[in-house]
Formats: sequence, structure tokens, C-alpha cells
Amino acid sequence: MCAVRIDHLAFLTPGNYPDDAPLAGFERTLDLFGVGEALGYDSAWVRQRHLERAVSSAATFLAAASQRTTRIGLGAAVIQMGYENPFRLAEDLATVDVLSHGRLNIGLSAGAPAHGILLGERLFDANPELIDFSHARVERLRRNLAGEWLGDEDSFVESAAGRVRPRVSPFAPGLTDRLWYGAGSQRSIEWAGRHGFNLLIGNITTGEGTDDYRDAQVKQLDLFRAHWRETRTPRIALGRVIVPTDGADARTRQRYREFAAARHARTLTPQGERRTLFVPDLVGSADEIVARLLDDPVLGQVSELRLELPYDLPFENYQQILEDVVTRVAPELGWRPADAQVSQLTTPAELPVRYAQARR
Repeated sequence: MCAVRIDHLAFLTPGNYPDDAPLAGFERTLDLFGVGEALGYDSAWVRQRHLERAVSSAATFLAAASQRTTRIGLGAAVIQMGYENPFRLAEDLATVDVLSHGRLNIGLSAGAPAHGILLGERLFDANPELIDFSHARVERLRRNLAGEWLGDEDSFVESAAGRVRPRVSPFAPGLTDRLWYGAGSQRSIEWAGRHGFNLLIGNITTGEGTDDYRDAQVKQLDLFRAHWRETRTPRIALGRVIVPTDGADARTRQRYREFAAARHARTLTPQGERRTLFVPDLVGSADEIVARLLDDPVLGQVSELRLELPYDLPFENYQQILEDVVTRVAPELGWRPADAQVSQLTTPAELPVRYAQARR
């Protein structure tokens, strides 16, 4: 059993929607962010996915979320930079951070876009073989967010609003310290540490020299810390698929068990040429989940835990999972809600009332 002390509890939602009802899906995901805030979660994250029934523009979605919430951190995991223009994305992210009063966290990844060949000229303005999809693209985004003046001291932009020195606007102080890198290999882990990005690790990693995801991720954390060069303390957030069954009815519990069973085979051996390791889903009673988390040596090395929600569940199931984790699981890991009003509430039934009142 490991010594565990979680001081930041987050959740990551896929933001799925029916193909013929995207608005309804977005609204329910926004509602889930509000419920998460009412429950006392420290941050709420959304996956950014392309060509799927999901949130394809995290910045746009989080701008809306910033107006539905007041306290909870807002995150995207991850934005694949191969699809993005580092200048335009910086403008969008800075705008959202300003609108949210500095609550934005952005997870990033490098590499050529997975669907680049399919998209072709819909995405690329030039031969993709000539485009730099390396980590340098991620660094360009950070530089665009740093508030640097463009040109020299004699460079100005003239407009109807007047004469100003140019820089990527708006400038969002502190946002560059809230950039994360989603890494799953030793190479990407080392790069993130060496270049001062916070670290996101989750339930998928690469087996380099081991078939055990725990050994792989512990070694990755050691590597990350060994290459960290910044004066500030790095943030490391661990993601796990956690589905408590305590608050679910019998039919829902069966669906949860079937979900875990369908994904179990992939956890038994490394998958594919890249030796991808999948972490087993944590599905069961809160007591069972707590025991397994306390036995996870990776969790013992971090203070931030991210609950990764399954795809395509009804809103009521997502709410039940969030409630069970915050009331039955997280307290056993040392976590307490920062909001004193939330900490005074005692039952799952009471917690969402606060969000409902705020929406009136």
C-alpha cells in the first residue's frame, strides 16, 4: 500500500453527442461542468477530438464553460498541435483564459495529425511533408502566449483604435505556466520535463523495457523530474478510468461491468509494434476502487488525480460517477474540497442542488 495524498481532483469528459443533436450534447456537457463545480472538483477537462461526435474545438467550448462556472479550473486534454495554427490558437486560448479569470489549463501533444491524409487540402495549405509537426510547434504556441512584443521598439500597428505596439493579444499572464504535455513515452516525457511543461499521464502508456504499466509510469516520472529545469515546482496529473457502482442501480451496474469486461483483454499484454500498455479500468464498489488506488505506486508519486469518464454514457450516469467519487473515493485518498460551502454538505443528494440554484 502506498502513501497517497491527493490535493487536486479533476475529471475529464469526452463530450460526446448524438450525430443529429450536437447542441443537446454540448449543453449536457456544460451542465456536467457545473455539477462538477458544485461537487467541489478542482478542475473539469474536456477531450478535443476531430472527425468524431465530440468537442472538436476545446477553446470554443471552454469559453462557454467559463460563463457557466465561477471557480472550477477548465482544461483541454489534449489539443493535437498538428491540426493547429500556433498563432491563431494562442489568440483563442488567451481569450478564454481572460474570460475565465485565469482558470484555463491546456494539454498539448505534438506530431502529424492522425487524419491528415484523409483531410488532405481541407487541412493543409502546403505539402505536409514540408510542415514541421515536431515539438517545436508546441514551443511556438507557448512563445505566442508569452506576451512578447513583435518586431523592434519602432514597430507599431495602426488602426482605427489608434497606434499600438503589436503582440499576440490578449495577453493572459500566467497561462504559459498552465500548459501541459500529454506524454506516454520516455522520449516525450524527457522533452516535457526539459522544456518546462506540466505533465499529463493517463491510462495508456508505452512499455519500454517492461510489460507492467506501473513500472513504466514510475520510471517515466523519475525521468521527468530528473530533466525538470524550471524554478517553479512541476505539476503532474495522473488519469485513471474510475467508475464506482455504489450509487448506480442494478441495470447500470451491469452495464459498467460489461464496459470493463470488453476492455480487459487489451490490458493483459503490450499491444502493437509500439508496445502500448493499457491500464485496467477501476470499476466496482468505492471500497474496491480505493484499495486498488492505494496499491498503485504511480498514484503515490503525484498529488493530482484526473477521473477519466467513459464515452457515451447518459448524463445521469456521469453525475452518479462524479458524486460517488467525490463522496466515497476521494476522501479516502486525502482529498478535501477547497470550497468550504461544498465541504459542509454531507450527502450526494445535497451536492447538485447548489448548481441547480446557480442556474436559476
